[in-house]
Amino acid sequence: MRIFLIAILSILALSAPVFADNGLVSVKSAHDVKETADRLEAVLAKKGMTIFARIDHAAGAEKAEMQLRPTELVIFGNPKVGTPLMLCDQYAAIDLPQKALIHEDAQGQVWFSYNSPAYLAERHQLEECSTVLMKAENALSNFAAAATQP
Repeated sequence: MRIFLIAILSILALSAPVFADNGLVSVKSAHDVKETADRLEAVLAKKGMTIFARIDHAAGAEKAEMQLRPTELVIFGNPKVGTPLMLCDQYAAIDLPQKALIHEDAQGQVWFSYNSPAYLAERHQLEECSTVLMKAENALSNFAAAATQP
């Protein structure tokens, strides 16, 4: 069952213009960091998601008299998704709510990254939650597309 779940989630993840590395799915953005994060917040609000925090790491670095390329973290979720995952394995709570990292790399390319549900499935043995995980993968992919596409 676990291999089947990972295979399904991998197919979903690979069908979009993204790459996965160490459990992260990253999507190139056509916008700067602020606009990408603003667009993400707008789509999350439209879909009824709770936005718990938006952290501007570059602003924090500036306060510490250091420089960091634009880097923002948006923390968001929905108990209808997170709670079933925690019921499968309460340790899944360490990875919830979901996070989106939006940052500019050294070449000036902006990236939107999030934890792959397949990674969470493997990490927390969430075989019994395959339906919820597939819905989460679809939603995250849609959120990334809405935030990053022109």
